[in-house]
Amino acid sequence: MSYLWAFLVGGFICAVGQILIDRTRLTPARILVSFVVAGVILGGLGIYEHIADFAGAGASVPLTGFGYLLSKGVREAVDEKGFLGVFTGGLTACAGGIAAALSFGLLMSALFKPKSRS
Repeated sequence: MSYLWAFLVGGFICAVGQILIDRTRLTPARILVSFVVAGVILGGLGIYEHIADFAGAGASVPLTGFGYLLSKGVREAVDEKGFLGVFTGGLTACAGGIAAALSFGLLMSALFKPKSRS
């Protein structure tokens, strides 16, 4: 049943993004940034934690999950280090994901020759 909920919640988040792309004049970059900011806000308010517990990877894999991870890292770092945690918590919490994205991006650019779409 947890797979079903992960699929439904993750699919809903992706469907919202697709609807925003199709029905608004927002660029995909602005929509992606909006998803991260929404995750930070919902995480800061303590709402996204319940969604992530309920849906698992369906809520933690999309960009809203990245925003939630940032806010969670900041909260934990502020509890441990005080005001300095505001600046270090987000990067510390998601350092593994950022390093993986950069490493795999570099690897793919070395293995494949990019082509222009035009």
